[in-house]
Amino acid sequence: MQAWLLLTAVLCHLAGSAWPRSSLLGEQGLVYGKVGHPVKIYVKLHHNSPVLLCMDSQRASKETVDPTYLWIGPNEKTLTGNNRISITETGKLTVKDFLELSSGLYTCTLSYKTIKAETQEETAVKKRYDFMIFAYREPDYTYQMSVRFTTRSCVGGYNDQLFMLLRKILNNLISDLSCHVIEPSYKCHIVKIPEHDLTRELFITFQVNPFAPGWRGACNESVDCEDVTNRNILKARDRIEEFFRSQASIFYRNFSKTVPVMHFVDHSLHVVRTDSCRPGFGKNEGLHSNCASCCVVCSPGTFSPDVDVTCQVCVSVHDYGAKSCP
Repeated sequence: MQAWLLLTAVLCHLAGSAWPRSSLLGEQGLVYGKVGHPVKIYVKLHHNSPVLLCMDSQRASKETVDPTYLWIGPNEKTLTGNNRISITETGKLTVKDFLELSSGLYTCTLSYKTIKAETQEETAVKKRYDFMIFAYREPDYTYQMSVRFTTRSCVGGYNDQLFMLLRKILNNLISDLSCHVIEPSYKCHIVKIPEHDLTRELFITFQVNPFAPGWRGACNESVDCEDVTNRNILKARDRIEEFFRSQASIFYRNFSKTVPVMHFVDHSLHVVRTDSCRPGFGKNEGLHSNCASCCVVCSPGTFSPDVDVTCQVCVSVHDYGAKSCP
């Protein structure tokens, strides 16, 4: 029996009838430098960075004579090509499989010559370009939901039975998505509706969470498991919304004359998404306006020990992505 039909039948029985982000991202995914202004770039964890150019867009459109490029990484050491760092002979830098500790200041110095056509006089020129690169993750989604059901009385075991049944049905609806219902609760209130008598209603709240026991098995070894869990919880949200829409449809279609004392109150479902960040990451719209919805790696001087949405101050932290304050 489908879940919404099962719930309707039990109600009658219980009560009876009545890509990377940068403001200077070029058309081909190239990020140009800007003299005197660090360029902020956000790279998704375990993805490759965009290609960073050791020159500004104006210099790139001109001839450059005898160019040399020197890249300095976050540890203030000269960068050379390896399995994680790619530097081309034209000074283009890519950081592969970007990690929390890959975050920081990347500096490139471009050295070149200008030559006067009339005298062939050479002048050495140096320009410095700074790139602030941050690892980020997508936030983890959860949904806070509330619904209302009419009831015969605020006193009676059938209210508890309805509450437990509803929780069981919802968990069964979404269990294959590794999601579950947590923190459910209800209160009974007396409600006066205009042009109607007093009614008793159960105000039910619960959270839909994507981390049911065994949830890591749904990731299939994906390093970006929040992509999987977020996709699953969106499906779970849709199923629950459809379940309550069906409750309203069944009520109006089948009970036009005899109304069950206990029934779903149409349009009472409210859904609010709540974001959280993994430890070592947080949101800061002021500091990271180009990635305001992202969970950005905590900078030195801050940490995040749990699934909060902000990084907390800790002056003894010197690395990116701290999960504790020494």
